[in-house]
Amino acid sequence: MRINESNRVGMINAYNKTGNNQVGKSGKIPMGKDEVNISTEALEMQKQVEDVNSPQRREKVEQLKKQVEEGKYHVSSERIADKLLSFWKKL
Repeated sequence: MRINESNRVGMINAYNKTGNNQVGKSGKIPMGKDEVNISTEALEMQKQVEDVNSPQRREKVEQLKKQVEEGKYHVSSERIADKLLSFWKKL
C-alpha cells in the first residue's frame, strides 16, 4: 500500500468541508426528520400481547382450564400437524 501525501491533504479538506456545511445561518445544526418503521410481524405481536388481557381471552382461558381439570380437553393430532406444516412452510 502506498500512501501519497497529496491525497491525505485532500481527505482532510473534504472532512473540513462537510463539517462547515452542517451549521446553518442561525448557528444551529439542521436536524433531519426521524422515522420509525415497525414491521407487520411486530405489529401483530403487539396486538397479541394487548389481547391477552381482553375479557374474551380470559373467558376462553377459563373454559380451557375447566376442560383440562375435568379431563375433557382433547387436541386433534391432525390439527396440530396442519398447524406445524403451515408454520414450517412460511419459513
